[in-house]
Amino acid sequence: MSRFAWAVLAYMLGVILWGAYVRASGSGAGCGNHWPLCNGEAIPTLPEKAMLIEFTHRVTSGLALISVLALVYLTVRATVRRAWARTTAVLSAVLTLNEAFLGALLVLLQRVGNDQSATRAVLLSFHLANTLLLIGSIALTALWLTDPPARGELSVREAARFVIGLLAAILIEVGGALAALGDTLFPAASLRSALASDFSATSHFLLRLRLLHPAMAIVGATYVIWLCATLVRTRAGCVHKLGIALILLAVGQVSLGALNVLLLAPVWLQIMHLLVADLFWVLLVLVSDQAARTRREPLTSAI
Repeated sequence: MSRFAWAVLAYMLGVILWGAYVRASGSGAGCGNHWPLCNGEAIPTLPEKAMLIEFTHRVTSGLALISVLALVYLTVRATVRRAWARTTAVLSAVLTLNEAFLGALLVLLQRVGNDQSATRAVLLSFHLANTLLLIGSIALTALWLTDPPARGELSVREAARFVIGLLAAILIEVGGALAALGDTLFPAASLRSALASDFSATSHFLLRLRLLHPAMAIVGATYVIWLCATLVRTRAGCVHKLGIALILLAVGQVSLGALNVLLLAPVWLQIMHLLVADLFWVLLVLVSDQAARTRREPLTSAI
């Protein structure tokens, strides 16, 4: 059962990456302002490239909803009443439905394609935050089906520092999404012109906000590395290994961010940057769970 949950998580990550490609390629308006139909058709005839990209995203998103609903059903059958995994599985379904709602709202309000409005930025921020909560819920479902915590085992006090890290990660990834949107809408010809736009008082607000993302990322990564270094020194087994992996991902993510700036955010690098960011988030959720557990023996079956 847990293998299916991990498979759903892997598939959801693929859907998220394809959604990022939809935005980066400017294909969000490929199906017009129709939803759930594509330009008024259930299956578009003679689709153009942008239409095919957007339609593929809608199909894969629909399959993602079906897979999450299947996860809820199977989790309920495989667990006892009031099991932690049941709660996160149901939450995953709710967040998946909300994901569809926010995506539909962006399309129906025509806040896709080349739209530069503040409304799009706000909706995109909520969309990204919802996405993170969604994959976090699926990850916890998979983990708790593998290694369920007992009632009273999770310590709020132990988790408090990691909750701060989780909130910081959400803010950083939202900032990254807005920075990527700015890169897509206002591509720069050179690094010098990109930096000039960032500091110009007359630039679009997305370009001026872009400066916040690297600063937040460095501060957030430093905090998470400090947390994990403490965890690595005090815990053994799987928790120790997860902490080391999270430190490496944090360093790698900051490095990819710097490369993204230097290379003027090519689409392939934006996708890779998002993939590492999502993996970092999932691992941070898992490490937070393990850090919150009151037991101290090595966990060899958690992942």
